[in-house]
Amino acid sequence: MTDVNQQLDLILRGVVEVIQPGELESKVTRSLKERRPLRVKAGFDPTAPHLHLGHTVLIHKLKHFQDLGHHVIFLIGDFTGMIGDPTGVSETRKALTKEQVLENAKTYQRQVFKILDPAKTTVEFNSRWMGSMSAGGLIELAAHYRVARMMEREDFRKRFEEQKPISVHEFLYPLVQGYDSVALKADVELGGTDQKFNLLMGRELQRDYGQESQVVITMPLLEGTDGVKKMSKSVGNYIALEDKPGDMFGKLMSISDALMQRYYELLTTEDLSRVKTLHPMEAKQSLAEMIVARYHGADAGRQARAEFQQKFQEREFPDEPDVRLFVTADMLREGDAIGLVDLVAKTGLVPSKSEARRLIVQGGIELDGQKRSDANTIVTVLPGQRYRLKVGRRKFAFIERAP
Repeated sequence: MTDVNQQLDLILRGVVEVIQPGELESKVTRSLKERRPLRVKAGFDPTAPHLHLGHTVLIHKLKHFQDLGHHVIFLIGDFTGMIGDPTGVSETRKALTKEQVLENAKTYQRQVFKILDPAKTTVEFNSRWMGSMSAGGLIELAAHYRVARMMEREDFRKRFEEQKPISVHEFLYPLVQGYDSVALKADVELGGTDQKFNLLMGRELQRDYGQESQVVITMPLLEGTDGVKKMSKSVGNYIALEDKPGDMFGKLMSISDALMQRYYELLTTEDLSRVKTLHPMEAKQSLAEMIVARYHGADAGRQARAEFQQKFQEREFPDEPDVRLFVTADMLREGDAIGLVDLVAKTGLVPSKSEARRLIVQGGIELDGQKRSDANTIVTVLPGQRYRLKVGRRKFAFIERAP
């Protein structure tokens, strides 16, 4: 194990909130002094057969704790999965059968060990303690919380105000998730920001059951390939862990430069200051290769990168483009940034900014082989780098910083 400050630096990477920071530092300090690893848990309900990169934000944080020598518990909520998490939904979830949940759970175990070390990971199922709990035990558990407190939860309150039904069994979900922490004697629990209510339930129940309260660490909800909504299969902006290598690489190359930095922070342990010195295209290809390699092997990562470069970067771009634009300091905003609309307009390949904006929105602009369809895109133009801009089907420009 490293020292306290080194541990905290890695633990806090990408974190949204820690409840409570002082408790976390105290637990880490005591862990090092007593040579007793912390028990760190994160729960996943197997409600669908496939995991995507959004799910792996928590798994990567588990890996951080694992690399620091702590005891990681990957909890599969086969019992809670049959209840259905009410978080963020406007109506009662359709209950899954035990058979569906267990089948999905098998795929989770296969996928999660692409990140975690199976020899150092405890996989638990919360049916182990909930399945054997008597009716009396469940009544005792339910007595630990008040209906008024439960209705403080935003999604319950909103449904109540809109006169949408709330089933009684939905109140059991946060109680069971909280009791998982009691059963596992968790020191730390990880969850997304949308899980805060459930995570805090664990702290309260541990106190009620005579245990030291766990530290709660919330992680951000990873945006999908659209850069706006959280990654979700229903929205269609997801990158599945079992996507084919070429498909995974291509989806990663489609994300914005800003989102790329976020993916680096939450899905890797790369030095972020070093990443910022790289050309955005180089950084993005390195990220895509790294992630493909993690789930499909190093050879697949290299091959996907080579295929992408051949297919997208080299196609149709002439050695002598229509325009060579040298970006001067007065064209830039802060630092090395220029708006994509301004950049396209300054090439003179379109008659106006409005035409540049229209082309961007319609998907008619490519920068370094990557289609850009967001008119608010900001481009970083670094000294010593050459960028390839394709405008429409037959117009081309080299972009460079003026000496």
